[in-house]
Amino acid sequence: MKKYLLLFALLIVGKFAQAQELEFEVTINTPKLQTTDPKVFESLRESMLNFLNNQKWTKDVFDPKERIKCNIQMTIKEELSQNTFSADFAIQSVRPVYGSTYETPLLSHVDKDFTFQYEQFQPLEFTKNAYSDNLTAFLSFYIYIILGLDYDSFSLYGGETYFQTANDILTTIPPSAASAFPGWRSLDGNRNRYWIIENMLSPKFRNYRQAMYDYHRQSLDIMNTDTNTGRAIMLQALESVQQVNRSYPNSMVIQMFANAKSQEVIEIFKKGTSQEKSKVKSIMARLDASNASKYREQIGR
Repeated sequence: MKKYLLLFALLIVGKFAQAQELEFEVTINTPKLQTTDPKVFESLRESMLNFLNNQKWTKDVFDPKERIKCNIQMTIKEELSQNTFSADFAIQSVRPVYGSTYETPLLSHVDKDFTFQYEQFQPLEFTKNAYSDNLTAFLSFYIYIILGLDYDSFSLYGGETYFQTANDILTTIPPSAASAFPGWRSLDGNRNRYWIIENMLSPKFRNYRQAMYDYHRQSLDIMNTDTNTGRAIMLQALESVQQVNRSYPNSMVIQMFANAKSQEVIEIFKKGTSQEKSKVKSIMARLDASNASKYREQIGR
């Protein structure tokens, strides 16, 4: 009897292990560390990995090969107190492209000057609709942004539920915490978490999300069998992104798109027609003006 109970327990554990959605790698850099014991950041890394990878974030079941690959590189910039730190967070996620071994970036974003508190061996626990601490809220927010982007790329507006959850996390931040830990409010600047989710849920950016579905599901996912059609659909998606940018220039999601897709667009349209190359260089120079010369030089004629 014990043998069968053990087998049943192993099956349950195996099923649960397969259910996780995310596969995070976490790196913590401490180039300016002065007083804090380095073991604190070893503990922090383990706490983050457990938090990110070992719990359910959706109602869906993911096979191990379906888990969303993500990466965090945290750079500790300043020790503000014994347990309070300022850091830059570089966050990336990718999605597989159908019929290929290629993975396309969905998110490549740096959240700068993030402030958080952490004590060695402190567990990180997510409680829906309740604020625990700034680090937990921050990680949970970006998890749901990653899920929203991923689901949007597979079905039209499929990420809505996850963007709504990210917004719920933002609205649970108490005023005192929002004041102490900037990045959650519109008054904290025009390049922060508030504007990410504001853009994603705004009806003004519905066409942008349509373009992201077209870019991934209707374009990249068919390129293995019909490269020319896929590239033509991608160009249409880029034109839609440009139209959104004309109406709402310098928006947060447009910047995030350029950060994630810049090199991919270049590589795909290197093999395009002269007309496609001309259009793409013009579009990307407007979406990503600081890198306009890169598109001209690398895409070619």
